[in-house]
Amino acid sequence: MILSKTLPPLILHPFADSTGPDKLVESSRASLMLQGLLPQGERSADELDRALLEGRYCEIRMLFYVGKDLARWIEQCLEHLDRQPQERNPGIKYQSFAAYLVNHTPPAVQAKLRKWGVADYQAIFTRALGLNAIFAGVPRRELLSDHFIRNYYRYADQMFACRQSETAFEDISRMGFEFEIYASGEYSRMLEREWAET
Repeated sequence: MILSKTLPPLILHPFADSTGPDKLVESSRASLMLQGLLPQGERSADELDRALLEGRYCEIRMLFYVGKDLARWIEQCLEHLDRQPQERNPGIKYQSFAAYLVNHTPPAVQAKLRKWGVADYQAIFTRALGLNAIFAGVPRRELLSDHFIRNYYRYADQMFACRQSETAFEDISRMGFEFEIYASGEYSRMLEREWAET
């Protein structure tokens, strides 16, 4: 039996509420104002800091949901390999697919992410998986310190690195695996078209 090199598709689901994008923009502006890169206007440093924290908490929520989709995809990939016992490799673990996704994203997937406007997908994937390494659900705002929210990306990067270093794992970057990425609505429409043609 030949190992199938086509992995399950990575499907990303919508996760933002209607105010999310506005909070993110406001948070970015507040950060620039606090750094003195934009004029502060009449807003106090406390008001700017609150706007910054609201936006960062929004980022945490969004990344958590992206991480759920990424973790689900990794589990599906491991199950895909388990169904091919002749080619089973005990060195291929969660960390193998996490490293592949972050560091060796197939060119077609990179192109689609850029088309969606996602420039730094590596940071997004790293931080999303890092947050999912410790949170089982979206943490409520009052459970997180302002310090953590303000600097969550540093912690998320370290959490990803920590999980990756938990065990030795096989580098699968040269094994020829391929996968496609879809937004959930796009994938649903594709399935509907396929069903209509059968």
